[in-house]
Amino acid sequence: MKLLGFIVVSLAGALLLYGTQDFPAWGDPQSPASVHLSNDYIEKAVDQTQVPNLVTAVLADYRGFDTMFETAVIFCAGLACFLLLRDFSKKRERYYRHVSTGVILHVKNQEKKLTVGNEFEYMDKDWVPSDLIIKTICRILIPFIQIYALYVVAHGDFSPGGGFQGGVIFGASFILMAISYNLKTLVNRIKEKVFGIFAAVGVLIYVGIAALCMPMGGNFLDYSKLAPLIPGDPGHIRALGMLGVEIGVGIAVTAAMAIIYINIVSEGRHDEGL
Repeated sequence: MKLLGFIVVSLAGALLLYGTQDFPAWGDPQSPASVHLSNDYIEKAVDQTQVPNLVTAVLADYRGFDTMFETAVIFCAGLACFLLLRDFSKKRERYYRHVSTGVILHVKNQEKKLTVGNEFEYMDKDWVPSDLIIKTICRILIPFIQIYALYVVAHGDFSPGGGFQGGVIFGASFILMAISYNLKTLVNRIKEKVFGIFAAVGVLIYVGIAALCMPMGGNFLDYSKLAPLIPGDPGHIRALGMLGVEIGVGIAVTAAMAIIYINIVSEGRHDEGL
């Protein structure tokens, strides 16, 4: 089976490399994209999309289908990590540490649980003593990281940023919480079901906004047809539609990052791992 997989991957790679011969040279100013497409985007993007940020205009409008499926791919990646790695076995051996003495308790009885608080704290087999300075600094930084992530998402249609960038930053704040404290702290505060729901909701927001344009008389992803539903300047409707799409992307990316990290570092056992 491994040999067959190696052959398939090698053939696919060779086919892809062979196909690159038809590509224009790297940075060729006479390539079709440089001669025709780029100039058209630069000259007409603001008038056609009402978005001053050319990158957002291309990603969320001109190639909105591609961005939507990229969001779906990220969701599928998180779902794949969950389905392949998640260990639903109830047989767990728990480890606790007595805070004041440092004594480690190994509880083999599956029904026995100790109350975690000032006296006992969770740990795993590869437990590393927590650092008060690191925990305190991260507790201060995490809210600012999340606020900045929201700023990046909200300003993606007018300045550098957007749903992918903001979602990565917001997801990194959750990962930082797990690293500075432990994985159990993150999982106990935000359940895996919540992350899974938000990942799906993010994709549905994107698809929902795109599909809503159709009963309003437009095409899929034709944001301008949302004008009757959104109060405000009709000339800014496309930008507002893209903002809604960016919010959906940010939610999906945040949740997918957390799902992937949680299941990879713990090998599917959420009671163990960084």
